Amino acid sequence: MSVQLVFKSGELTALLEGEIDHHTAREVREEIDSAASQVKPHTLTLDFSGVQFMDSSGVGLILGRYKLVSMWGGQVCVANMPEKLEKIVSMAGIRNLCTMVKDVEEK
Repeated sequence: MSVQLVFKSGELTALLEGEIDHHTAREVREEIDSAASQVKPHTLTLDFSGVQFMDSSGVGLILGRYKLVSMWGGQVCVANMPEKLEKIVSMAGIRNLCTMVKDVEEK
């Protein structure tokens, strides 16, 4: 699992690649939280285009970043969620908390 962080115009984008599970989520979470806490973006975009597998740890990753960014009035956008993973995200109620887009350009 890897994450590439890009900060531009008040928006932090985390390009996620690989598998998100119990073993990888902590490292990704720490990287995103460290950067987000420094720049306090108005929008944190989690780009899942490179994610092939995700278990409940991925849901926790999204919800935890939502809680963090909400502390300073920001929002979370979930982009490019693979179709096979959308069901997990929908059942967790993430659509009620975060903006969901098919492509980062749709925001």
